[in-house]
Amino acid sequence: MSSPTSIQKITYLSTNNINNLYKPLIFTGLFLFLFYTLLSNRDHLDLSPQYLAKLRQTLYTNHQPKDTNDPTNISHIVIGIASSIKSWKSRKSYIESWWQPNVTKGYVFLDGEPTYYRPWPSSSPPYRIYENTDIYKPYDRHPMKSAIRMVRVIVEIFREAHNDQGIRWFVMADDDTIFFLDNLMEMLQKYDHKKYYYIGENSECVLSNFANSFEMAFGGAGYAISYPLAEVLVKNMDVCIKRYPYVYGSDHLMQSCIADLGVSLTHEKGFHQIDLHRDLSGYLSSHPQTPILSLHHLDTVDPIFPNMSRSEALNHLMKAATEDQPRLLQQTICYDNTKNLSFSVAWGYTAQIYEKIIPPSVLKKPLETFSAWSFRAPKQPFMFNTRWLSKNPCDMPHVFFFQSVERITENNEIITNYTRRTTRNMLHCSSSSSSNGNFSSSLTDDIATIIVVSPATKYSAQIMRVHGFKDNFYIFVEGRDMIDPII
Repeated sequence: MSSPTSIQKITYLSTNNINNLYKPLIFTGLFLFLFYTLLSNRDHLDLSPQYLAKLRQTLYTNHQPKDTNDPTNISHIVIGIASSIKSWKSRKSYIESWWQPNVTKGYVFLDGEPTYYRPWPSSSPPYRIYENTDIYKPYDRHPMKSAIRMVRVIVEIFREAHNDQGIRWFVMADDDTIFFLDNLMEMLQKYDHKKYYYIGENSECVLSNFANSFEMAFGGAGYAISYPLAEVLVKNMDVCIKRYPYVYGSDHLMQSCIADLGVSLTHEKGFHQIDLHRDLSGYLSSHPQTPILSLHHLDTVDPIFPNMSRSEALNHLMKAATEDQPRLLQQTICYDNTKNLSFSVAWGYTAQIYEKIIPPSVLKKPLETFSAWSFRAPKQPFMFNTRWLSKNPCDMPHVFFFQSVERITENNEIITNYTRRTTRNMLHCSSSSSSNGNFSSSLTDDIATIIVVSPATKYSAQIMRVHGFKDNFYIFVEGRDMIDPII
């Protein structure tokens, strides 16, 4: 992605209201510089357009991130979390599930002093109080009343981090955003932090995108802004806020400001707004073949693991993430043709058995266990294809949820166990009986545990493993008086 060609123009756009103050200073400085150059080197004075353009850029360029060739790591990222006194009290457990004290850089922004926490817990990000935004009241016609103070988090956090020469990325989030930091860091390594980047993802629902923009990164899912883009964005924020008094919320306001700078959204499917309701298991069990970067809105869906609270379920998922974050939720599909069974494993979350052979093109579509964000959603409400729930037992899986994880160092393996939490309450699929009669579909109900053995090596999401597992990747099923190696 290329940067805007003229930083000078962008600066002028953001300083129209103070030109009377700065223009004399700028032109005086330019005159003195040219005068000195004329006196010291008359025979080689260069007044070419190229030279003057370079001079203008020097005059208008402020602090830039330290230019190194080191891969992006967690120290290069600053995270701004928009919150409030009211919501932080009930949502801080979401942030603390992934925040690493003394490692992660960033702040949570509140609308007042959190008197209910004295002292402020070290397990939480340090807090800051939003700056007063009363000067913008004439321009605040946003349906979301916190839009202006939330969009200005990028201004306030940029000032906080301005003197840190190592900062490359600013990541914005809500107080119920769950990040997977290792995956986030590796994703950002793909991009040149010295260029203009705005990285995020749409909502899962068509109506949400239509109401805002299909080129908008949804703030709850989180999005990343490169340092150079943040720098010019901060300079133009005041003018931009006044230009867009009617857009719905802060993330649409942010997208409008960035679009005016000539920068488009770079889509990363690992960001998840979760504009969904009900049971999320169908969606998470068919995750796109890309590392998961975030989750959001877990308050609006059922706990992601049965028989747990939302907080317990999230912490349970993090146990798998701690062992192998790049592999988390990555879907692997394989088959036992002798028994006419299909297996779909979302690593660290679910393992599913279907009593017939179902092609990968079907299994990659999420089962519609969830519903759309809005009851006014169109007939096809989602941004992706789904499979409808069926009464046909051949089309519905036996579902086993993640139970435990163990790293076997001597074998360089990771073992995950998946157990049946609920019964399927359906008849058996007649197609699951093999031609030689050595397997009965009724035995599928007797399976209590699925064991997945995977290599303790870095997962490559670009390779989808189908028709069997590579690199000592095995599935075992356990039931009454049996242990059966499938692959």
